[in-house]
Amino acid sequence: MRRITKTVVGMPATDGAGVKLIRVIGTPQMEMLDPFLLLDEFGSDDPSSWIAGFPDHPHRGFETVTIMLDGRVRHADSVGNKGIIEAGDVQWMTAGRGIIHSEMPERAEGRLRGFQLWVNLPRALKMVAPRYQDMPSARIATGVKDGVSLRVIAGEVWGVKGPVETLIPVRLIMAELAANAKLALPVPPAHNCFGYVFGGEVHCAEKSVSQGTLAVFDNGDKLILEAGAVGAKILICDAMPIREPVARYGPFVMNTREELMRARQDFEKGVLAT
Repeated sequence: MRRITKTVVGMPATDGAGVKLIRVIGTPQMEMLDPFLLLDEFGSDDPSSWIAGFPDHPHRGFETVTIMLDGRVRHADSVGNKGIIEAGDVQWMTAGRGIIHSEMPERAEGRLRGFQLWVNLPRALKMVAPRYQDMPSARIATGVKDGVSLRVIAGEVWGVKGPVETLIPVRLIMAELAANAKLALPVPPAHNCFGYVFGGEVHCAEKSVSQGTLAVFDNGDKLILEAGAVGAKILICDAMPIREPVARYGPFVMNTREELMRARQDFEKGVLAT
């Protein structure tokens, strides 16, 4: 059974055109958990903290996953993809050799809340053609058992398969547990695995994890989580680690400094996304 080896509380940050968020992975406390490069939670009832959104910006060498809980944003990119991501929807974007995109709030009131996750790609896939998978809430697979509701975005659990086609072995699940409910989840022993609690509290072995905290789990073939008295909501991710050198510079993630410089030069020359 997997146990908790580390817990991390996110730190305040800003990104895009000044959007306020909580950065959980991608900080001095946790630089990455191979292949997960970044995890941000954004959420506020104050439009001034998010209305400026994320205007056009580039990416190369990895994938971005946007999960909307509340509100809506409009996506547009250099490949020609356009769409609105509503509450409950998921966007899985493969930047590959290069893409320029924007994610802008579609309304100026109410609540905006969600996550963005960055998933690294191995050297052999960093320069693949960009790809965009738009997953409306209705397409995301679900399962319910013994007080546990799952939304399976990628990978498989309980015989339920998520709709996203991944380039590397990744599983991404959103679980909602009723009060004191228990989730027993098989996990490939070689996979790195984390859970981020975004509502309530969960217990794993002798440790508790409260809202706003990420738990890293050690190796094992099963993860057992039990909700507290008020239930719990948790984002669970596991994946096969890539185990390659990582070179990062802002929106570019490659294997070497030289590749990073080439990405920056390509963007400055206007050929990153061609």
